[in-house]
Amino acid sequence: MVRPLCDEGVGSTAPFVSKRFRLDAITGKEVLRISALGLYIAFINGRRIGEDLLTPGWTSYDKRLSYQAYDVGDLLNRGENHIEIWLADGWLRSRMMWGDEPILNTWGDRLAAIAELRSFPDSPDPVLVTDGTWSSGLLPILKSGIYFGEIFDARVSPEASHGVEAMPFDLERLIPCEARPVRELEAVPVVKQWRDAAGRLLYDFGQNLGGYVSFEVLGAPGAKVVVEHAEILDEEGEFYNENYRTADARIEYVLNGSGREAYKPHFTFQGFRYARVSVLGQAEVLNIVAIPISSVSDVKASFTCGNQLVNRLVQNTIWSQRANFIEVPTDCPQRDERLGWTGDAQVFAGTALYLADVHRFFKKWIRDVMADQRDDGAIPHVVPDPTRLHPENFPGFFGSTGWGDAIWVIPWQLYLHHGDRDFLAEVLPAMVKWVDFVWSISDGPIVRPPRTWGARGFSFGDWLQPSGPSAKPLPTISDEAAATLYLYIASSHVARIAAIVGDVQQADRLRDLADEVKRAFAREFITPSGRVAGDDQTSYALAFLHDLIPCDRVEAAKEHFKNAISRTDGRIGTGFIGTPALLPALIKISEPGLAGQMFLQEEVPGWLYQVKMGATTIWERWDAVQPDGKIYNPQMNSYNHYAYGAVCQWLIESVSGFRPDEVEPGFAKIVFEPSIIANLSPVRAHHECDHGTIRAEWTESDGHVTYDIEVPEGSTGVLRLSPSYTNAMVDGNECNDASETLVGPGRHRVTFDWTPPAVFASALEGKADPTP
Repeated sequence: MVRPLCDEGVGSTAPFVSKRFRLDAITGKEVLRISALGLYIAFINGRRIGEDLLTPGWTSYDKRLSYQAYDVGDLLNRGENHIEIWLADGWLRSRMMWGDEPILNTWGDRLAAIAELRSFPDSPDPVLVTDGTWSSGLLPILKSGIYFGEIFDARVSPEASHGVEAMPFDLERLIPCEARPVRELEAVPVVKQWRDAAGRLLYDFGQNLGGYVSFEVLGAPGAKVVVEHAEILDEEGEFYNENYRTADARIEYVLNGSGREAYKPHFTFQGFRYARVSVLGQAEVLNIVAIPISSVSDVKASFTCGNQLVNRLVQNTIWSQRANFIEVPTDCPQRDERLGWTGDAQVFAGTALYLADVHRFFKKWIRDVMADQRDDGAIPHVVPDPTRLHPENFPGFFGSTGWGDAIWVIPWQLYLHHGDRDFLAEVLPAMVKWVDFVWSISDGPIVRPPRTWGARGFSFGDWLQPSGPSAKPLPTISDEAAATLYLYIASSHVARIAAIVGDVQQADRLRDLADEVKRAFAREFITPSGRVAGDDQTSYALAFLHDLIPCDRVEAAKEHFKNAISRTDGRIGTGFIGTPALLPALIKISEPGLAGQMFLQEEVPGWLYQVKMGATTIWERWDAVQPDGKIYNPQMNSYNHYAYGAVCQWLIESVSGFRPDEVEPGFAKIVFEPSIIANLSPVRAHHECDHGTIRAEWTESDGHVTYDIEVPEGSTGVLRLSPSYTNAMVDGNECNDASETLVGPGRHRVTFDWTPPAVFASALEGKADPTP
């Protein structure tokens, strides 16, 4: 590992390291293995190596540093060659976190590179390595940062001016690249352009995304193009990016005057739909496009129906996943945050695994979660965790239930989708440590998190749960109830995981612990009449979904659940942890009609409100833009936040009706169990699983449903129809047992009759609350 001696520290001009070397022969099989402290781009003989972006990636750098391997035989010459590695601050040392105490030099204050060139992949000896004979110099990149953006002066030609210094480095930190690299996706053209009152050019690309602009410019030497970014326009139609907070998110390009000049950033990205371009000096922007970048590319699932707002919601979710799956699953791509929030990732994991191939992506990230896990088992709020090495800036930034549960939720979802038992075994010890940590918060089955930020066991609860009108706020779940619910969910699932991987002793212990928590939850949070916890939608949704309600109180609790929905006029009353459970819980208690009405209502808070307001990605807040176009408080208002897009898992699994079987995972067995919501007809969905294509589509007309399904080769299907569906036929044959019918690979037609459920108005007008 060598560092450039010309490097002047964080925020300074980006450096490079380089070496001239001679090869007497070319095999055509040469491989370059390369990594860096900071970000790198490498060139051999002036040609860029590979198409990967933001390499070596983002990991917990002090413990895990990825390296890439590239075939470079076609770049090499017999005789003289030149290799040059550009370096930049990246996540290693550019500003991280927000507020008055941002963290600089998070994982180190020195940029450096390590590389070796071998004639064959398995050659015992390299023909080139980074060592003290390399040179260094400064690049045209005058400043670069993840939040900042980039300043590039095209008049500067890189020239070696300094040497390098070999740094002490533990090679055990190096790991082969574990996930697909970040790459450019198809460019997005301008759909509208205009000038503002100051004469600046504004471009609307029609789609919010994570990436950067690419432009061509013609002008005089020293002229400058400045690009600012925004996700939305304000109520007056003016450029607005106050929600970026302290992130500059700007690009500056200084022309060299050589003719048509093309530019795009090298070591940064932004979240934006709009670009505002100022030209200082004599220059003209000839063309400009937006280039999305992502660790995920191909879409692996679809869902369409008869409601175009729903169809756009699904597309918004896909775009938010792309924009926020850049190396790690981040909360947002635009403001001074862009962090791997564990809570967001765990609620969205099921949806993510349908929409894209994120198997390796999630495995890599969970290994960083394990690397950042504290000794007592606490899981950080964000991973990679900038606060672990800098606790003085953000003390106690770990340990929230619902967030730390990513440690078991995501491996469990990987198991369901890919049958990855080995990864369950790899992560199980960390899962167990997490469960034991949560128990230890109050040393008992009822978890009582402290309310103080940074205190051990602090909980976000049901983050951003709508509170309703200030004059009469709606009931919300308490931190104690939410944390205890999650302790039960975690302990019961980790017990199952332990059994799957053969750790019988741990499985028995955690099963007993889960049973104790379940009994304690019922005593503490469920009244004799069936009211649960905060008497709010989240309390009921999670309790029903995870079978926490005693049998003798289930029917009463159902009525209380519906009354909780009545109090919100049929709108969402759940936050981050409650929302993904809401509609599945209603399906579970045989209320598909109510689930459909809640999903399809178009007012705030609701999934379709933001689509109706012109959103092209998922918003962080239900009310991010008011009906009159006014913008919510910019201090926490992202317009590209995938978490609420988790509803797409429900659309695929409940509405189109297919999901992986928990006993035979990886879609070896596929459960088909559609919930008919007539207002969505016709419904079509597919998913590319490891075995092939799964399809399901249905139409409803006058109480008759036709349900067409496709099972890929190597899988079997099991059809489970609701007892309320009658006259069921499978491939023209009478279905004797509608509750469980096996179907083999291929296409099948299922028909049945269906009676629409009572409309939600009966719940709104209906029964009085049972006695508390």
